[in-house]
Amino acid sequence: MSRTEIHDGGCLCGAIRYRATGAPLRTGICHCSQCRRQTGSAMPAFATWPRDQFAVIKGQPAGMRLSDFATREFCRDCGSPLFWRGDTGTTISVNLGSLDDAETMPKPSYQLWTERRVHWVPEMPEIKQHKQNAPPAG
Repeated sequence: MSRTEIHDGGCLCGAIRYRATGAPLRTGICHCSQCRRQTGSAMPAFATWPRDQFAVIKGQPAGMRLSDFATREFCRDCGSPLFWRGDTGTTISVNLGSLDDAETMPKPSYQLWTERRVHWVPEMPEIKQHKQNAPPAG
């Protein structure tokens, strides 16, 4: 009998908790200015799951629309950035740093917006690069 993977996470203050089940579909890195500003990181990483394998189990995240196609969600109490939800599609991207077990996630398989990469971040040529946004396969 195989066991289903459970991945819990949440915000810094504990007001928001979530659970993703199963392995992530993919992990990636985004170098765009919005992701950098939201996370305060030069190289934000995320894991993506099907929405039907994801649930907020405590609290209610706040959301902010910075584009006409997605909402960025965060904790209204401590400000921790948590999720990126596109208006269409069947997946949700979770900021890797909000996972309790971030160190168990697979190595990122792609990078977005590499043309905006901070100059001192190594290029990482072994990870597929997209100069701008490109929807990953799968």
